[in-house]
Amino acid sequence: MKGPFPVEKLLKIETPFYYYDTSVLRETLREIQNSTERYNNFHVHYAIKANANQHLLPIICAAGMGADCVSGGEIKAALHAGFPADKIVFAGVGKSDWEINLALESNIFCFNVESIPELEVINNLAATKNTVARVCFRINPDVGAHTHANITTGLAENKFGIAMSDMEEVIERAASMENISFIGLHFHIGSQILDMADFEALCNRINELQTQLELHHIQVKHINVGGGLGVNYAHPDKERIPNFKAYFDTYARKLKLRSEQQLHFELGRAVVAQCGSLITRILYVKKGSSKQFAIVDAGMTDLIRPALYQAFHKIENLTSEEPYQTYDVVGPICESSDVFAKAIDLNACKRGDLIAIRSAGAYGEIMASQYNCRKLPAGYTKDEI
Repeated sequence: MKGPFPVEKLLKIETPFYYYDTSVLRETLREIQNSTERYNNFHVHYAIKANANQHLLPIICAAGMGADCVSGGEIKAALHAGFPADKIVFAGVGKSDWEINLALESNIFCFNVESIPELEVINNLAATKNTVARVCFRINPDVGAHTHANITTGLAENKFGIAMSDMEEVIERAASMENISFIGLHFHIGSQILDMADFEALCNRINELQTQLELHHIQVKHINVGGGLGVNYAHPDKERIPNFKAYFDTYARKLKLRSEQQLHFELGRAVVAQCGSLITRILYVKKGSSKQFAIVDAGMTDLIRPALYQAFHKIENLTSEEPYQTYDVVGPICESSDVFAKAIDLNACKRGDLIAIRSAGAYGEIMASQYNCRKLPAGYTKDEI
């Protein structure tokens, strides 16, 4: 083994593929449980958009989590993995009729509603089924997050949520609908957030909004603060587990919850990122006039985050102990953006070496595509290889 990897076993598998260290996942889930157990009104829903691998979902479900879904397909995946319907929340700015009907038929916990037109459709579809849909309204809090622009969601300029100025009107509109039950408010300000001050700012905004609602005699039973907690991409072994204690304690200290009020979280990246790695082989080492390239058989089709977000992932050569050399690690896709990293130091590379691209358990396998008619990468767990 080299580091946390069973290299001899991995060498026998066709690359590229995702490898999931389920011991890291289980350790992460235990830490979440330990960090929330003293808060009886805290409820954690796993954001399935981060990773829907069929071998990981049952493990997460067994830890007692609910599910945060943003499509009908994710609802199906959650139910198939065993997540109770009464722990499933359904978010998303563009829910189609069949997805809404599936959620109604499954009797999920609630819809996170993002607009009045959406609310009207849910009410009409619920009426045809003679049922009542529980809804939380996603409010855009106009709170910035110190993260990449493409993964901020809580600014007024973003497409997500209902403007704060429209909050009371929407709640009053819901009260007039026979097939809608308003149960709470939903927020989410972005992803890969490491500064707890961002979450404190969200708490302050929610406190203001709750006071405003109470002046109009509106009581809210459920508050959903979304997720957003980031991970340490630079040091996945040093910091395998995100700082869940600081994250949950921030909300416990700063959010002024009312009596009997329930608080919901939607964590994705923080749950699965560090347990997953993209494993790939070096096809060629190509030397240019001023640099050398390690050309691997994985590409942006297998892990798009570096191309899409300029995201950093630690990269390791699992089969070399030679002195370090400097490489651009690139894939085979016919796009100049098919680059995993530039000018990084790796143990000297040769054809056939096994490379691990770390912290790829979130938004890796789930975002893979078949561009260039490539196969989707397989995903294997530590338990099955």
